[in-house]
Amino acid sequence: MQKIAVIGAGTMGNGIAHVFAQNGFQVHLIDVAEAALQKALQTIGKNLDRQVAKGTVTEALKTETLANITTFTDIATGVKEADLVVEAATENINLKLKIFQDLDQHAKPDTILATNTSSISITKIAAVTKRPGKVIGMHFMNPVPVMKLVEIINGYATEKEVTKTIVALSEKLGKVPCVVNDYPGFIANRILMPMINEAIYSLFEGVAGIAEIDTVMKLGMAHPMGPLQLADFIGLDVCLSILNVLHDGFGNPKYAPCPLLVNMVTAGYLGAKSGEGFYKYTPGSKDLVVSDRFEG
Repeated sequence: MQKIAVIGAGTMGNGIAHVFAQNGFQVHLIDVAEAALQKALQTIGKNLDRQVAKGTVTEALKTETLANITTFTDIATGVKEADLVVEAATENINLKLKIFQDLDQHAKPDTILATNTSSISITKIAAVTKRPGKVIGMHFMNPVPVMKLVEIINGYATEKEVTKTIVALSEKLGKVPCVVNDYPGFIANRILMPMINEAIYSLFEGVAGIAEIDTVMKLGMAHPMGPLQLADFIGLDVCLSILNVLHDGFGNPKYAPCPLLVNMVTAGYLGAKSGEGFYKYTPGSKDLVVSDRFEG
């Protein structure tokens, strides 16, 4: 397995491409937008520069990593020789189903099709292909070059050999694979998102302020980042989408998203990527400033 195709050049896609390319794989990075591909290459270059500055990567390896990545705007051309395809498009079920139908048509019959979904059913995605046994979840954590975990999710029909292959591949990337089964939210988000939602409810109900909630979790529970800051980092729209998957999948009211979260997403306050969520974000500044909307 030497040729890897990555679908989607956003935050997760460029991180996944970076890690595979840095470990010697030939990577085809695919996105419908040429501008997104160029931005992804710039991001990968900047992240490699940081690694060089820290001494974890040499200039030679940086050059080699970038040379291992080829970009494509046409999915059929980009995946035709791939041994593995990792889909990292927007967390939208209809989009993912369409992509997997296309992948099934254009990829080699023995190519493994993986999705980086954080919550959508692997079984449902696999069902739109003619190779459900070769469909698997490969959920990387953000930022991909830094975070060690890969949550590997077996769909109902995923073949055992496919799982073994993806576990071994993850280890080659220097990651720690954890195999789980296909139920809403898997493990990472089934546990994480209710905690984030409860933190938002605590704010919504006036139990405590943003800084207080995050400080309690950082100092009291040794979390590196408070749940509200983490929600901003993930993207409040992504958090809402995952909570909706949990709520719909289990039918349990404990997963119902907090009305405050719904309102913030509706209004376009999505966290770091939009410039404001629970905190305000200024380009070039690392200061953590609570949003004016929650002051007073």
